[in-house]
Amino acid sequence: MVIIEKETVAQVPVLHVVKKEKREERLPFILFIHGFTSAKEHNLHFGYLLAEAGYRVILPDALHHGERDSSLSDRELQLAFWNIVTRTITEIKKIKEELELRNLIQPDRIGLAGTSMGGIVTFGALAVYPWIKAAVSLMGNPMYEAFFDALIETGKKMGVAIPLSDEQLKREKARLMKYDLSRQPEKLAGRPLLIWHGKCDQVVPYSYTYEFYEQIKPLYQGKEENLKFISDDTAGHKVTREAFLETVKWFTKHV
Repeated sequence: MVIIEKETVAQVPVLHVVKKEKREERLPFILFIHGFTSAKEHNLHFGYLLAEAGYRVILPDALHHGERDSSLSDRELQLAFWNIVTRTITEIKKIKEELELRNLIQPDRIGLAGTSMGGIVTFGALAVYPWIKAAVSLMGNPMYEAFFDALIETGKKMGVAIPLSDEQLKREKARLMKYDLSRQPEKLAGRPLLIWHGKCDQVVPYSYTYEFYEQIKPLYQGKEENLKFISDDTAGHKVTREAFLETVKWFTKHV
């Protein structure tokens, strides 16, 4: 029987999903990160199927989301986007370390996945954490620098006042560079990576991930089975059932 427990790990509110009979065992571990303006509960279907397959699954709430809602306005939340992304990357490491101390996970069998903002977090984490064994990005974007510029440009066109000077924007973009996987694709080191994206996505453009996939394909010569890109011709910014099932299959194969 799969159980769902609400708890706090590394000071982060999470849902902990695992088979009851395996609750105290050291298990392969999957972290699943939700999207912007979403919350941990919205991805329970992933947690359930992965737990059924024998994994320990943690679904955390990102900063300013879910139980951590701080009543920011839409504009304030949008302006906090990159801070939320980098904070989540930091918290992933802290969650992993606490569960390792509690002897609940197998440190050589760790997977990371996320939708939208969670997919962006996943790519960034791959750039800095070599202990991630396999990953899945659903509607994410590895090109932090390019996406940062695009979001600023879109905001200006919409008449949104950006409360940062050009120099401050430059510093903020520089801070993100260590997480930009497109600038350091060698950090993947052949690790299994599944990318899913809908061609009709109007929120996180499909072109970024497909361009990145074409960029990294040569790095997987001899390890072709470790890289997969699933393109959906009709999907917008919403994960399909196919993507959900492919995510579970990817982890059962590689983690």
